[in-house]
Order: sequence, then C-alpha cells, then structure tokens
Amino acid sequence: MTHVVTARCLDCRYTDCCAVCPVECFHKIDDPAMLVIDPETCIDCQLCVPECPVHAIYADTEVPAHYAEWTDFNQQLQALGPVFTKKEDALPGALSMEQVHERERTAGWDPIEPAGA
Repeated sequence: MTHVVTARCLDCRYTDCCAVCPVECFHKIDDPAMLVIDPETCIDCQLCVPECPVHAIYADTEVPAHYAEWTDFNQQLQALGPVFTKKEDALPGALSMEQVHERERTAGWDPIEPAGA
C-alpha cells in the first residue's frame, strides 16, 4: 500500500507532511502547484497523514471516489518535481479545512476524511 496526495493540496502546498517523511517520497510540483507522493518510495508509515492541515493524503485503498484519478496523477507527476523534505510556508491563498469542505460540498460531494487524520 502507498499514500496519495489528492486535489485538496492544489494551490495550497502545505509542506508539514514532507518534513516528517522518513523516506523522502514527496515531490514538489509547480504545475499544478502541490506535493505528490512517489508510490515506489512510500513505505506506508502514515506519519504524513495527520500532518496535513487540509487532510489531502489518503491511503491508496481509501481514496474517495471523487479523488480516484489522483492515484495515477501522483505516479505521473512525481517525475516532474524534485524530492522535497522541508517545511515551508503554504502558498499564498492556501485554503483552510473549512474552505476545502465547502469546495467539496459545492461540487456535490460529502467531505470524507482520511483514516488517521
């Protein structure tokens, strides 16, 4: 099993998660502006899950249906950015958890939180 960063990270790029990763599986992507996980490197330690302020990280077996495509996106996008391991400020205009939930409700989805968040 591996973990997947979903669209909740888009244009937010909180980096709390990658600062705790023991195997350096996070990659910093600029287009789209976010972090993704290299599924070949992730050891499923789950340390990153509770660190994400917007709960953007799910186990690959628990990704909500409306974010299912992000499993493949993480694998594809990770090659586009360098490994990233430090905490930085989030991007300007980064969403709060409440704003993420509102965006999901507006899309007609019930917000589903990852296990361990």
